[in-house]
Amino acid sequence: MTTSDIVRELCKKQNISLAEVARRIGQSPQNFNKKLKRNTLTYAELSAIADALGVNFELAFTLPDGEKITVDERSEQAYDD
Repeated sequence: MTTSDIVRELCKKQNISLAEVARRIGQSPQNFNKKLKRNTLTYAELSAIADALGVNFELAFTLPDGEKITVDERSEQAYDD
């Protein structure tokens, strides 16, 4: 399942249209749909979607010993440089 598939399923379960989610995160529905089709949503956009829908979002790797390495906006910006 792709990230875009997950967003679509979330919208379905929350009974909200993709166009409404786009508006809530400050994007046009057309631009948002293009990002979904290309599967190019950023961490910041996924976090904004979660906030707009009132759900939690986390991106993490869990090591065998249970330690989690999580991503936050500060570390994402470091990778974008």
